[in-house]
Amino acid sequence: MSTSYRFCPACGVALELRIEGERERDACPSCRWVHWDNPVPVVAAIIEYQGKVLLARNAAWPPKRFALVTGFLERDESPRAAVEREVKEETSLATRAATLVGLYDFARLNQLIIAYHVEAEGEIRLSEELIEYRLIEPAKVKPWTQGTGPALADWMRSRGLAVEFLPLPPLDARPA
Repeated sequence: MSTSYRFCPACGVALELRIEGERERDACPSCRWVHWDNPVPVVAAIIEYQGKVLLARNAAWPPKRFALVTGFLERDESPRAAVEREVKEETSLATRAATLVGLYDFARLNQLIIAYHVEAEGEIRLSEELIEYRLIEPAKVKPWTQGTGPALADWMRSRGLAVEFLPLPPLDARPA
């Protein structure tokens, strides 16, 4: 049984595990409601600012842990509008251009990452969620192997840059 539902949100009966669509799912034995647990769409921004890549550190992460700016799509919002909104909310930067890099699965967090290269301008002012940032020459960026890292690696390759991945720390040391 998933951790998100113990009881049916439609009728309140305790959920049971049963096979639905070739997978085991939480389902209601009374009204037949099924928790499909579909992936959550997330946007990621490879922010290019003054010719450098902006990586940010979330306030909840350990020191020296930096990544792309990311966020969830809101209802009735296009992925491009979502990435532009997230860049503005998290860094105060305005988007000059946003180009789709690709779609990436992140099974560990049940997410579908929609990654964009964002050319940005303005003055960087971080939101309360972010504690610091780094501006790195594109050729010196070292992507990570999971989450948004493959998108960053693909963007680097599209620019003819060599890709050297950072080794991942143990799972229990990673941010959620």
